[in-house]
Amino acid sequence: MSEEIINKVEKSGLIQFELTKYWPKVESVEYDIAADLWQGIALKEKDFRAKLKDTDWSIYENKYVALHCSEDAIVPTWAFMLLTSYLKPVAKKVVFGNTRALNNTIIAEVIDQLDLTPFQDGRIIIKGCSDLDVDESAYVELMNKLMPVAKSIMFGEPCSTVPLYKKK
Repeated sequence: MSEEIINKVEKSGLIQFELTKYWPKVESVEYDIAADLWQGIALKEKDFRAKLKDTDWSIYENKYVALHCSEDAIVPTWAFMLLTSYLKPVAKKVVFGNTRALNNTIIAEVIDQLDLTPFQDGRIIIKGCSDLDVDESAYVELMNKLMPVAKSIMFGEPCSTVPLYKKK
């Protein structure tokens, strides 16, 4: 008995939306300014400027860079601004914060630039499990973007969805 296996989800007309499908193929890295601190507590301007001047910035070429300090230290605002002035010409994007903050910034841009045509009047399932380290704000932005065009929006997997929105 060889019966043909039918993909009921595919035939249902449901549109599965997965954030990772839209994720840019660009490497993300962190720059931890803690490595530049004097005795692990403060930043010395002269030493910091010298280090930045001698750094090979090509290692950050076309990468997303998250700037942060992992130590509880005295780091003036201008230090992150100066660091950005060196990174901006080579990096794809520079943000303040850890990798999660960087991912949130990237996904917000992805959602903002999303082509809504394939989702027009669609029954959309936003996939819940993802390898991306993003917070709930990304899913709130996605709802804001999809609601005006979707017929309905659900969250989860096709076998167990949570209904979120239905156009009246």
